[in-house]
Amino acid sequence: MKQKYSLLLLLGVVACVVALCLACAGRAQAATTPAKPLTPLEQAVLGAEKNFLAAVKKGDPAFLKRTFTDDYFFVGFDGEVSDRDDTLEMLGDGGLDILPYNFKVVAEGDNTAIVTYDVVLQVPPTEDEGPPPRYQHFSSLWVKRAGEWKLKFQQATPSHYGDW
Repeated sequence: MKQKYSLLLLLGVVACVVALCLACAGRAQAATTPAKPLTPLEQAVLGAEKNFLAAVKKGDPAFLKRTFTDDYFFVGFDGEVSDRDDTLEMLGDGGLDILPYNFKVVAEGDNTAIVTYDVVLQVPPTEDEGPPPRYQHFSSLWVKRAGEWKLKFQQATPSHYGDW
């Protein structure tokens, strides 16, 4: 009887070890599966978005003027809508402390694409009535006009309600 329980215990331990090995192997395979490579269009739009972010960080109003369409508009995290001129005034001086990550590109045809990503945003409370949400989700609509990618629309959405 004692041998029977010992054998059952041993089989149980072996089964657990095998299950653990299979689970680890599955995770390792999933972790090493390469991401789908970006198409040239997706690379171009993602590059345009990253150039926009760099211009916003350092304050490059000339770049922003060249990049925004004439009918560009922005919806802020608080629902306020800003037109092209308001946004140029708001972003043209630079100094925005923003850390973007988790980029995704959705292309619609050859001349339109949406870039979405998450950001960690820091604004000193002295510059506002209180800091905006630290974690936000940005969406940008890019259109290709005369061979160049132009930014037509953006929206910032708080990722955590009540985060400010």
